[in-house]
Amino acid sequence: MMSVITILTIVALCLIGLLHFYWALGGVIGLDKAIPTEGGKPLINPGKVAIVMVGTALFGFAFVAYILYFYDLSSSYYRDYFIISGWILSGIFILRGIGEFNTVGLFKKIKSSEFAYYDTRFYTPFSLSMGMVFAVLANRVS
Repeated sequence: MMSVITILTIVALCLIGLLHFYWALGGVIGLDKAIPTEGGKPLINPGKVAIVMVGTALFGFAFVAYILYFYDLSSSYYRDYFIISGWILSGIFILRGIGEFNTVGLFKKIKSSEFAYYDTRFYTPFSLSMGMVFAVLANRVS
């Protein structure tokens, strides 16, 4: 069962990474649902470089998930590096899910925007589930 969850995690992270590359190349589909707004005005305006960095990071996260589940780390020189990376990613995703108490996460104050709708139904549950997946992956290798 964990192999299916890991494969779904890898695919989801890669697809979201590709979506970021699409946005960096000028695509606009879904962009309005991905940026927090207040009063119809975007609260952040990420540049193309930042968007590419996020997309690249998401592919890196997928790689860590792949290594933690499908690669035999028992005799690898990088074993501890990947275990620590898994725990750090778990923390990052859980913190994203909890949020910063204003625009994103479980405890956001701004709840009336289109972003808030998608954040409540999709982004926050996804982040929390990714946090749990990376915790399980890092723990099983430890």
